[in-house]
Amino acid sequence: MRRSAHEKKTIIDLVERSEIGVKRTLQELGIPRSNFYRWYAAYKEYGYDGLLPQKSTRNQYWNRIPEKERQEILEYSLDYEDLSPRELAFKYTDEKKRYISESSVYRILKSHGLITSPAWIVMQASDEYKHKTSRPNQMWQTDFTYLKVQGWGWYYLATILDDYSRYVVHWELCKTMQKGDVERVVQHALQKEGISKQNAPKLLSDNGPCYIANGLDEYLSNLGVDHIRGKPLHPQTQGKIERWHRSMKNVIKLQHYYLPSALQHEIDGFVDYYNNDRYHESLSNLTPESVYRNYGSQILKERKRIKISTLNHRRRLNKKVS
Repeated sequence: MRRSAHEKKTIIDLVERSEIGVKRTLQELGIPRSNFYRWYAAYKEYGYDGLLPQKSTRNQYWNRIPEKERQEILEYSLDYEDLSPRELAFKYTDEKKRYISESSVYRILKSHGLITSPAWIVMQASDEYKHKTSRPNQMWQTDFTYLKVQGWGWYYLATILDDYSRYVVHWELCKTMQKGDVERVVQHALQKEGISKQNAPKLLSDNGPCYIANGLDEYLSNLGVDHIRGKPLHPQTQGKIERWHRSMKNVIKLQHYYLPSALQHEIDGFVDYYNNDRYHESLSNLTPESVYRNYGSQILKERKRIKISTLNHRRRLNKKVS
């Protein structure tokens, strides 16, 4: 069967992250290895464009990117070395007010040896909570994860994450992981956002001891919060907050901490970056803050205008050259 570029990319992502090996993973997916390696080679060489159906070899000179702009992209990538081609493309468009596609950024960087492996890092979110949210503050996800402070022991990071926007509404570094910690964190999140009992969101958690403790549901109900628990032994239900934990730990755990205040300072900095600067592919490459605060649609509208303007400019420019 003929597969779309999106399907090929999804298969590549699954294989890259599989813990059972390439051969066995492809067998379970029913994908011939010859097909997979052909897709993978094209993906590494040309990025997402390599997975698209083959077109005629007609050169589209009208959309050629000016050399000055190519050099600017290279300089921009050196200023933001941690960003993927996808993130660079949208940051460049938003800040420079000139459109550049993800695949174009990939090809430019690839041609200068600045990419040596597939650039897209996409975590799969299969089997998420089946009732999709449609607006901010409709449902929050919450969970604890643990981090160590040298000489002080383990601390527990409690996070409230908006399900619709992935915005970190509130977080606290706790010394324990008990019912009282859950109650305090939820109450502080509601107060922080000025949410009344009548408009309180649902709260999705796992089945940890602090979330099934006697009296918690009654406390939350008095705040107007309807507590929902995910299916036991099924962490995908809370896939969004699990991915938040992974993204956060990939950065926070790069160094040791000797004071709780130092750990808290680093978490605070990462939350600010995650909410306000990190482009999320699942949010149409918007930041969680822009979606949570309801101005993401304005950004998308501006990007569309910039794209039309940029392509028209290139068309006129390349017409003069030809």
